[in-house]
Amino acid sequence: MSFSDKTLTCKDCGQEFTWTAGEQEFYSSRGLM
Repeated sequence: MSFSDKTLTCKDCGQEFTWTAGEQEFYSSRGLM
């Protein structure tokens, strides 16, 4: 699976943040995605 950085918005405060490809790969490798 190919991952790329994604810009997401926090539901609580509305601030944007980057969910990096490395973080996505980490969670995917543990079956959490």
